[in-house]
Amino acid sequence: MTALSAFPIVRKWPARHPERLQLYSLPTPNGVKVSIMLEETGLPYEAHRVNFDSDDQLSPEFLSLNPNNKIPAIIDPHGPGGKPLPLFESGAILIYLADKSGRLLPGDEHERYQAIQWLMFQMGGIGPMFGQVGFFNKFAGKDFEDKRPRDRYVAEARRLLGVLNRRLADNAWLLGDDYSIVDIATFPWIRNLTGFYEAGELVGMGDFAHVTRALDAFLQRPAVQRGLTIPA
Repeated sequence: MTALSAFPIVRKWPARHPERLQLYSLPTPNGVKVSIMLEETGLPYEAHRVNFDSDDQLSPEFLSLNPNNKIPAIIDPHGPGGKPLPLFESGAILIYLADKSGRLLPGDEHERYQAIQWLMFQMGGIGPMFGQVGFFNKFAGKDFEDKRPRDRYVAEARRLLGVLNRRLADNAWLLGDDYSIVDIATFPWIRNLTGFYEAGELVGMGDFAHVTRALDAFLQRPAVQRGLTIPA
Protein backbone atom coordinates (compact mmCIF):
# COMPACT_ATOMS: atom_id res chain seq x y z
CA MET A 1 0.00 0.00 0.00
CA THR A 2 1.10 3.58 -0.66
CA ALA A 3 0.25 6.81 1.13
CA LEU A 4 -2.22 7.55 -1.69
CA SER A 5 -4.19 4.30 -1.54
CA ALA A 6 -6.74 5.69 0.92
CA PHE A 7 -7.83 8.42 -1.51
CA PRO A 8 -10.69 7.47 -3.90
CA ILE A 9 -9.42 9.89 -6.54
CA VAL A 10 -6.50 7.60 -7.39
CA ARG A 11 -8.98 5.03 -8.72
CA LYS A 12 -9.90 7.42 -11.53
CA TRP A 13 -6.44 8.97 -11.92
CA PRO A 14 -3.92 6.25 -10.98
CA ALA A 15 -0.55 7.50 -9.78
CA ARG A 16 2.42 6.27 -11.79
CA HIS A 17 4.69 7.96 -9.27
CA PRO A 18 2.91 7.69 -5.91
CA GLU A 19 5.90 9.11 -4.08
CA ARG A 20 5.41 12.46 -5.83
CA LEU A 21 2.96 15.25 -5.15
CA GLN A 22 -0.20 14.65 -7.19
CA LEU A 23 -1.76 17.57 -9.10
CA TYR A 24 -5.33 17.43 -10.47
CA SER A 25 -5.84 20.37 -12.74
CA LEU A 26 -6.37 21.98 -16.15
CA PRO A 27 -4.50 24.87 -17.83
CA THR A 28 -6.92 27.59 -16.69
CA PRO A 29 -5.79 30.73 -14.83
CA ASN A 30 -6.40 29.07 -11.48
CA GLY A 31 -4.96 25.76 -12.60
CA VAL A 32 -1.68 27.10 -13.95
CA LYS A 33 -0.98 28.96 -10.71
CA VAL A 34 -0.07 25.62 -9.16
CA SER A 35 1.73 24.08 -12.14
CA ILE A 36 3.84 27.25 -12.48
CA MET A 37 4.58 27.18 -8.75
CA LEU A 38 5.65 23.55 -8.97
CA GLU A 39 7.88 24.30 -11.94
CA GLU A 40 9.40 27.31 -10.18
CA THR A 41 10.18 25.37 -7.00
CA GLY A 42 11.30 22.12 -8.59
CA LEU A 43 9.18 20.02 -6.25
CA PRO A 44 8.61 16.58 -7.83
CA TYR A 45 5.00 16.11 -8.95
CA GLU A 46 2.72 14.19 -11.25
CA ALA A 47 -0.02 16.00 -13.16
CA HIS A 48 -3.48 14.63 -13.97
CA ARG A 49 -5.85 16.36 -16.38
CA VAL A 50 -9.39 16.98 -15.09
CA ASN A 51 -11.46 17.29 -18.27
CA PHE A 52 -14.37 19.70 -18.03
CA ASP A 53 -15.69 18.41 -21.37
CA SER A 54 -16.50 15.08 -19.72
CA ASP A 55 -17.46 16.65 -16.36
CA ASP A 56 -14.55 15.00 -14.57
CA GLN A 57 -14.82 17.69 -11.90
CA LEU A 58 -18.27 16.36 -10.97
CA SER A 59 -17.18 12.74 -10.62
CA PRO A 60 -17.43 11.14 -7.18
CA GLU A 61 -13.68 10.57 -7.24
CA PHE A 62 -12.86 14.24 -7.78
CA LEU A 63 -15.51 15.41 -5.32
CA SER A 64 -13.92 13.20 -2.69
CA LEU A 65 -10.87 15.48 -2.92
CA ASN A 66 -12.61 18.79 -3.56
CA PRO A 67 -16.32 18.96 -2.65
CA ASN A 68 -16.43 22.36 -4.36
CA ASN A 69 -15.78 20.64 -7.75
CA LYS A 70 -13.13 23.16 -8.82
CA ILE A 71 -9.56 22.73 -10.00
CA PRO A 72 -6.79 22.74 -8.94
CA ALA A 73 -6.41 20.24 -6.11
CA ILE A 74 -3.42 18.33 -4.83
CA ILE A 75 -2.41 15.45 -2.62
CA ASP A 76 1.03 15.61 -1.07
CA PRO A 77 1.94 12.06 0.05
CA HIS A 78 4.61 13.60 2.27
CA GLY A 79 2.67 16.34 4.02
CA PRO A 80 3.23 17.80 7.49
CA GLY A 81 4.39 15.20 9.96
CA GLY A 82 4.94 12.77 7.09
CA LYS A 83 1.20 12.29 6.63
CA PRO A 84 -0.59 12.69 3.25
CA LEU A 85 -2.18 16.12 2.81
CA PRO A 86 -5.12 16.70 0.44
CA LEU A 87 -5.66 20.35 -0.40
CA PHE A 88 -7.86 22.47 -2.65
CA GLU A 89 -8.18 26.23 -3.38
CA SER A 90 -5.32 27.64 -5.43
CA GLY A 91 -4.34 30.32 -2.91
CA ALA A 92 -4.09 27.80 -0.08
CA ILE A 93 -2.05 25.48 -2.30
CA LEU A 94 0.37 28.28 -3.23
CA ILE A 95 0.98 29.12 0.43
CA TYR A 96 1.50 25.45 1.27
CA LEU A 97 3.96 24.89 -1.59
CA ALA A 98 5.85 28.07 -0.67
CA ASP A 99 6.19 26.86 2.91
CA LYS A 100 7.18 23.35 1.82
CA SER A 101 9.84 24.59 -0.58
CA GLY A 102 10.95 27.61 1.41
CA ARG A 103 10.60 29.74 -1.70
CA LEU A 104 8.54 32.58 -3.20
CA LEU A 105 6.96 33.75 0.08
CA PRO A 106 8.83 36.10 2.44
CA GLY A 107 10.12 34.58 5.65
CA ASP A 108 9.82 37.82 7.60
CA GLU A 109 6.47 37.77 9.38
CA HIS A 110 5.51 41.34 8.46
CA GLU A 111 6.39 40.80 4.80
CA ARG A 112 4.62 37.43 4.81
CA TYR A 113 1.31 39.03 5.77
CA GLN A 114 1.82 41.72 3.15
CA ALA A 115 2.16 38.93 0.60
CA ILE A 116 -0.94 37.14 1.85
CA GLN A 117 -2.81 40.46 1.66
CA TRP A 118 -2.04 40.79 -2.06
CA LEU A 119 -2.81 37.11 -2.61
CA MET A 120 -6.28 37.66 -1.11
CA PHE A 121 -6.67 40.70 -3.38
CA GLN A 122 -6.21 38.39 -6.36
CA MET A 123 -8.46 35.65 -5.00
CA GLY A 124 -11.29 37.98 -4.01
CA GLY A 125 -11.07 40.57 -6.78
CA ILE A 126 -8.95 39.86 -9.85
CA GLY A 127 -10.12 36.29 -10.46
CA PRO A 128 -13.88 36.70 -9.94
CA MET A 129 -14.16 40.06 -11.73
CA PHE A 130 -12.01 39.12 -14.71
CA GLY A 131 -13.98 35.90 -15.01
CA GLN A 132 -17.21 37.88 -15.25
CA VAL A 133 -15.72 40.06 -17.98
CA GLY A 134 -14.86 36.87 -19.85
CA PHE A 135 -18.41 35.56 -19.49
CA PHE A 136 -19.97 38.75 -20.84
CA ASN A 137 -17.39 39.29 -23.59
CA LYS A 138 -16.77 35.79 -24.95
CA PHE A 139 -19.35 33.33 -23.68
CA ALA A 140 -23.16 33.29 -23.35
CA GLY A 141 -23.28 36.71 -21.73
CA LYS A 142 -22.10 38.39 -24.93
CA ASP A 143 -25.55 37.82 -26.41
CA PHE A 144 -27.34 39.83 -23.72
CA GLU A 145 -28.86 42.95 -25.26
CA ASP A 146 -28.57 44.84 -21.98
CA LYS A 147 -24.88 45.76 -21.72
CA ARG A 148 -25.11 47.20 -18.21
CA PRO A 149 -23.94 43.97 -16.49
CA ARG A 150 -20.95 43.74 -18.84
CA ASP A 151 -20.08 47.38 -18.37
CA ARG A 152 -20.22 47.04 -14.60
CA TYR A 153 -17.63 44.25 -14.63
CA VAL A 154 -15.50 46.07 -17.19
CA ALA A 155 -15.43 49.13 -14.93
CA GLU A 156 -14.44 47.01 -11.94
CA ALA A 157 -11.74 45.22 -13.98
CA ARG A 158 -10.33 48.60 -14.95
CA ARG A 159 -10.35 49.72 -11.33
CA LEU A 160 -8.45 46.60 -10.27
CA LEU A 161 -5.97 47.01 -13.11
CA GLY A 162 -5.43 50.57 -11.91
CA VAL A 163 -4.57 49.29 -8.44
CA LEU A 164 -2.03 46.89 -9.93
CA ASN A 165 -0.64 49.54 -12.28
CA ARG A 166 0.01 51.97 -9.43
CA ARG A 167 1.65 49.21 -7.41
CA LEU A 168 3.90 48.24 -10.31
CA ALA A 169 4.84 51.80 -11.20
CA ASP A 170 7.59 51.72 -8.56
CA ASN A 171 8.06 47.95 -8.19
CA ALA A 172 9.41 45.25 -10.47
CA TRP A 173 6.90 42.77 -9.01
CA LEU A 174 3.83 43.05 -6.84
CA LEU A 175 5.80 42.65 -3.60
CA GLY A 176 8.70 44.84 -4.73
CA ASP A 177 11.97 43.58 -6.14
CA ASP A 178 11.26 39.91 -5.47
CA TYR A 179 9.08 37.65 -7.60
CA SER A 180 6.59 35.72 -5.44
CA ILE A 181 3.42 33.65 -5.24
CA VAL A 182 1.47 36.92 -5.61
CA ASP A 183 2.76 37.29 -9.17
CA ILE A 184 2.13 33.61 -9.88
CA ALA A 185 -1.47 34.07 -8.72
CA THR A 186 -2.16 37.33 -10.53
CA PHE A 187 -0.56 37.34 -13.96
CA PRO A 188 -2.25 34.21 -15.37
CA TRP A 189 -5.54 36.06 -14.95
CA ILE A 190 -4.26 39.14 -16.77
CA ARG A 191 -2.94 36.93 -19.56
CA ASN A 192 -6.35 35.25 -19.79
CA LEU A 193 -8.21 38.57 -19.81
CA THR A 194 -6.29 39.87 -22.80
CA GLY A 195 -5.79 36.51 -24.52
CA PHE A 196 -8.43 33.83 -24.15
CA TYR A 197 -11.18 36.28 -23.10
CA GLU A 198 -10.19 38.68 -25.92
CA ALA A 199 -11.02 41.65 -23.68
CA GLY A 200 -7.83 43.68 -23.89
CA GLU A 201 -9.39 46.43 -26.00
CA LEU A 202 -12.62 46.32 -23.98
CA VAL A 203 -10.82 47.06 -20.68
CA GLY A 204 -8.34 49.46 -22.28
CA MET A 205 -5.14 47.58 -21.48
CA GLY A 206 -3.17 50.30 -23.22
CA ASP A 207 -3.81 52.47 -20.17
CA PHE A 208 -1.89 50.11 -17.88
CA ALA A 209 1.68 50.15 -19.14
CA HIS A 210 3.24 48.96 -15.88
CA VAL A 211 0.93 45.93 -15.77
CA THR A 212 1.82 45.09 -19.36
CA ARG A 213 5.54 45.41 -18.63
CA ALA A 214 5.32 43.04 -15.65
CA LEU A 215 3.12 40.59 -17.56
CA ASP A 216 5.72 40.42 -20.33
CA ALA A 217 8.46 39.74 -17.76
CA PHE A 218 6.33 37.04 -16.16
CA LEU A 219 5.70 35.28 -19.47
CA GLN A 220 9.41 35.23 -20.27
CA ARG A 221 10.21 33.03 -17.27
CA PRO A 222 11.00 29.44 -18.37
CA ALA A 223 9.06 27.92 -15.46
CA VAL A 224 6.01 29.99 -16.42
CA GLN A 225 6.23 28.87 -20.04
CA ARG A 226 6.32 25.24 -18.93
CA GLY A 227 3.61 25.61 -16.32
CA LEU A 228 1.16 27.22 -18.73
CA THR A 229 0.90 23.96 -20.68
CA ILE A 230 0.37 21.59 -17.69
CA PRO A 231 -1.49 19.26 -17.56
CA ALA A 232 -1.04 18.53 -21.25
